[in-house]
Amino acid sequence: MSCRWGTELWDQFDNLEKHTHWGIEFVERYTKFVKERSEIEISYAKQIRNLSKKYQPKKNSREEDEYKYTSCRAFLMTLNELNDYAGQHEVIAENLTTHIICELTRYIQELKAERKSHFHDGRRAQQHIENSWKQLESSKRRFERDCKEADRAQQYFDKIDADINVTKADVEKARQQAQLKHQVAEDSKNEYLTYLQKFNKEQNEHYYSLIPHIFQKIQEMEEKRIEKVGESMKTYAEVNRKVLPIVSKCLDGMTNAAASIEPTMDTKQVVESFKSGFEPPGDVEVEDYSLSMRRTVSESSYLNSRGEGKPSRSNSRGKLWPFKRNKLMSLLASPRQPPPPPPTSPSPGAMPNGPQSPQQPKEPLSHRLNEFMTSKHKMQCLRSLTRGTMMCHLPPEQRRKKLQAKINDINKELQKEVDQRDALTKMKDVYVKNPHMGDPNSVDPRLEEIGQNIDKLELDSRKYEAWLLEVETRLAEKSDPHRRQSGFWSITVCRLYAVSPDGSYTEDHSTEHHLKSRSTDFDDDFDDEDPLPTIGTCKSLYPFEGQNEGTISMAEGELLYVIEEDKGDGWTRVRRNEDEEGYVPTSYIKVFFDTNAKGAMTYI
Repeated sequence: MSCRWGTELWDQFDNLEKHTHWGIEFVERYTKFVKERSEIEISYAKQIRNLSKKYQPKKNSREEDEYKYTSCRAFLMTLNELNDYAGQHEVIAENLTTHIICELTRYIQELKAERKSHFHDGRRAQQHIENSWKQLESSKRRFERDCKEADRAQQYFDKIDADINVTKADVEKARQQAQLKHQVAEDSKNEYLTYLQKFNKEQNEHYYSLIPHIFQKIQEMEEKRIEKVGESMKTYAEVNRKVLPIVSKCLDGMTNAAASIEPTMDTKQVVESFKSGFEPPGDVEVEDYSLSMRRTVSESSYLNSRGEGKPSRSNSRGKLWPFKRNKLMSLLASPRQPPPPPPTSPSPGAMPNGPQSPQQPKEPLSHRLNEFMTSKHKMQCLRSLTRGTMMCHLPPEQRRKKLQAKINDINKELQKEVDQRDALTKMKDVYVKNPHMGDPNSVDPRLEEIGQNIDKLELDSRKYEAWLLEVETRLAEKSDPHRRQSGFWSITVCRLYAVSPDGSYTEDHSTEHHLKSRSTDFDDDFDDEDPLPTIGTCKSLYPFEGQNEGTISMAEGELLYVIEEDKGDGWTRVRRNEDEEGYVPTSYIKVFFDTNAKGAMTYI
């Protein structure tokens, strides 16, 4: 069913004007809606990107190590897909702005101008017909007035003509006046008829031709506006539909990332990350305290000879032994014999040397090490040795992996330098053959620099390969308990001192210097631990002179810090200050533990 505004709404000019104005406001409101939706998409995409960036692994941080697990890699893939997902929302915002907001903004301006033109023509036609009507009304009133005056003039003439007392001249004057009025009335009538005919024609043209044409244009404008809104709504849906395939791919990527998680691989990676390479501890040997009652004269003399001629001193970490925060170093540093029993004398301080620890029969290597410790210069050599080897707090297996990774990095850098050297060598050959292309001598400084870098990298590679070989050798020997117990000390001592045929030791200063230089590099890679925290305090009940390695002397009533409690062997680890710590007999002290402090961590 078709309808035409020109015929159906010929008298609704004002209502059409209001309706078209509302239509433009509706388009503006829809444009504002799309604009706000675009702003929401941009804000949402920005927040999604910030969220993805926030949880991305930081460079050179601990988080990068976590991504060796499949679950962490899957999370990283999910973050990357989420970043692409945010990009699709940015595409939606861009397309909404380009295809809808800009288009509707431009169209609204054109629509306002077109509407203004049509209603301007309508108002002008309306004004013209109103002016015609006013002219008709004016001629009509003038015709009516002239007719009334003509009637009055005729009546006056008839009255004068009937009066016998009036002169002939007056009668003639009244007759002429009546005829004049009748002529004026006739002219007014003709003018009125002319205006009436003109108005009827213009009115017919106005309502049946001009106004329908204007209203038809307004109707077409309105239909075009509605069609434009429909197209914009369709474009709005298409903009969202176009990104669905890529959004679906992003979601598929997240699903695939979740499917790539392998719990078995992650648990295997835990083994690769934390495997120490140590064997589980064996059975605990019997510690017979009754042997202290049957000490031989030679052993007592040996112990007394060690104590004579030197002041009592503490074999603490800062002065002799480099304690570390793990069970392996604690076992190496802790005394290898049972603690002495508490003194039974009422005056323990009167004992010349304090209670003596019972001496177990020592193997030859241990006996030689005790003698080795008595030399000040030899102790300095041992410090250099232990700093380069025993202070490597990492377990052997982890140390091997880090050394292998370091070697791989050095080899990569070495290959880069070699490639640069080859390229510069070829360039120099080209310059030699073609001097006009460049000076061959200009390449020499760079070649010399690269050569020095290659030499340094090769030296580092050999150094780390030697350390790696040593660690792998220890791992290979872990199945032999005897070699595992004595192999390290026998190797390192032989490196420090050349063994003569008669069993005496000769200092090897070149080896000492080599080990010291190695220790510095080793410390740079592995030694970054802090002192153990205190877990309480203790008060000494008796004086104790720590003459064994790893022990510390104390006076009666002295207050010390406890850093490691008794593990069942009768010894407690204490600290006097930052540089002095060691083991004391548990039965010689009274311990006050701090319930809020955490104990020392022990690693096996």
